Amino acid sequence: METQKLIRQLLVNYGEVPDRDGLKDTPKRVEKSYDFLLSGYKADPKKIINSAIFDVDFNEMVLVKEIEMYSLCEHHMLPFFGKCHIAYIPNGKIIGLSKLPRVVDIFSHRLQVQERLTMEIANAIHDALQPQGVGVIIEAQHLCMMMRGVEKQRSLTTTSCMLGVFKEDQRTRNEFLSLVRTHTAII
Repeated sequence: METQKLIRQLLVNYGEVPDRDGLKDTPKRVEKSYDFLLSGYKADPKKIINSAIFDVDFNEMVLVKEIEMYSLCEHHMLPFFGKCHIAYIPNGKIIGLSKLPRVVDIFSHRLQVQERLTMEIANAIHDALQPQGVGVIIEAQHLCMMMRGVEKQRSLTTTSCMLGVFKEDQRTRNEFLSLVRTHTAII
């Protein structure tokens, strides 16, 4: 209820009439929206990951790419959105594939900067699996750059975090980067 009061006051501060037809339920809708967009604070990535770790004798790269993601910039509370690519090389353990997008959602459903988001995803996977290495790349567009400030509509920000063999072995890093760039059409 406190959030609704704040949203109502924000509307008044900008010259709106919160009781007019189109805005009557806006404070309630905004509160519900932020409850969802910031739900990552209530989620524990360790619980999500640890519920689906399996012992497997496999030591080649596992890559899940083009995971759709969106978050809110902690500087302006405006959305940024794009794709996340995650790869790891197992060291006796793998994670259920659906858990990787869930990890992305947990960390992206918080106020964020893209750089920290990238590291948090990589570190969570690394800490849980202790793989030979983890690589995470996020490509995103930021509405704080598109709608205000410099107003650059086509800018794209790319961040990466490489751990273990992805950082230490140029061939592994290159394989990851090559696979991310390869477009694969799904029929």
